[in-house]
Amino acid sequence: MKKIPSNRSELNSSIVFDLMKSNFKLISSHLYRLTTDWAIVAYKHFGDIDKCLILTYLVNEDFKFYRRNNINISYDLFYEQKGLEVYKISASQISRDLKIPKETVRRKLIDLVKTGIISKAGKKIEIDRISYQSFKPINTLKNVSYLLSVFSEILESEKIKKNSLSPHQVSILIKQNFSFCWYQYYKFIFSYCLRWREHFGEFEIFLIAMIVVLNRDTLMKKKLILPEQHLEAWRIDFQKSDTVGVNAMSISEITGIPRQTVVRRLKFLIRNNYLDIDKKKLLHVNMSKKHQTEIFKIQDKNLLSICEFISRTFNQISISSNL
Repeated sequence: MKKIPSNRSELNSSIVFDLMKSNFKLISSHLYRLTTDWAIVAYKHFGDIDKCLILTYLVNEDFKFYRRNNINISYDLFYEQKGLEVYKISASQISRDLKIPKETVRRKLIDLVKTGIISKAGKKIEIDRISYQSFKPINTLKNVSYLLSVFSEILESEKIKKNSLSPHQVSILIKQNFSFCWYQYYKFIFSYCLRWREHFGEFEIFLIAMIVVLNRDTLMKKKLILPEQHLEAWRIDFQKSDTVGVNAMSISEITGIPRQTVVRRLKFLIRNNYLDIDKKKLLHVNMSKKHQTEIFKIQDKNLLSICEFISRTFNQISISSNL
């Protein structure tokens, strides 16, 4: 017999945020891998991250419907459907919510129609399931599961939860509660992308910079300049860390962005004092004080957003499984 869930077991997002900051060094690589891998897959699949965001927005309309009506759709059931129908969605609405110019939205929608991913009849849009199947979030689900598993270990060590969860356990629970969990995940992705696009002008510039950031984060973990795990300690380590950089060719190969495009965007990042390039043509993070202040503010907002996703997802999978 199932127990009735207690409100004492609810995980508050403010507690998650405090734990995220105090254990940031443990979590940073999983968090950056999650967001960077999502953007890389989006670009490689569509050649355009904004186009992927627009399609994701359309798919999320179904998740909103399930959420409003308290309907839970599993991962397997969701991807077994032949098609998704979205009603009364205009370019103006997408433009307003994603902060993408209306004419750009219209152009991207036309491209999605031409490639057969969607079909349009007035304001009714149907997403072709076969085309969308190739964009199943297999890698994203794996990265989300690893992030939540690591966080569950922190919750256990802080005696907030009795038991931690393996990545496999998390993946199973998310698949069982897929429509709820992925609605929360998309909310995070939308806010995350909008903030960085607003700052850099286009998300691809941020993605290129993130490869350099992820390279430094990965290499500095091996040095452990400061033993503290707190976010502020990570920021000090990150700024002081002297690691081997990454070149333009590697960034192009990792992201799928053409090398010439990468080179142009890198010139922008170097000229505007985000990155530096050494004699070996290797790129390093080298932000001005002004940029550090701006970037850290955006980082804090994004941490609040990912903590909201983590708390809501943990609460859902805990309730559904009586954890």
